[in-house]
Amino acid sequence: MTATLEGKSVLVVDDDEEIRSAVELALVDSGATVRTAADGNAAIDLVREVNPDLIVLDIMLPKRSGFLVLEKLQPKKVKGQRPFVIMITGNEGKRHESYARSMGVDDYLNKPFRMDRLLDTAARLLSAPAAS
Repeated sequence: MTATLEGKSVLVVDDDEEIRSAVELALVDSGATVRTAADGNAAIDLVREVNPDLIVLDIMLPKRSGFLVLEKLQPKKVKGQRPFVIMITGNEGKRHESYARSMGVDDYLNKPFRMDRLLDTAARLLSAPAAS
């Protein structure tokens, strides 16, 4: 699948500058408008400012974890509702993944991940009919 994200807005939240930049570049090359944040508090401010279609959210962040960001923004997020959330992490444990999914995260990727997998996941989520 070739990811086409034309007209979609994405917020990329990761404290690792190399990962954040690589994900941003790939999403921009796929047509998305991208904003980035390096910590949880900045992520909350940007979500409120730009109301993105998709958030690519790291779990381990300075100032506020990805889980706390999600709780603050949408304490009752429903999977399949906008903004879609792809949580990314270097933690290979299943406990974090289970917790993320229980919070309504739409997909969960372990680092390192293939960029085409992230793009395909983003395209799939953003082209799906909205849940009611």
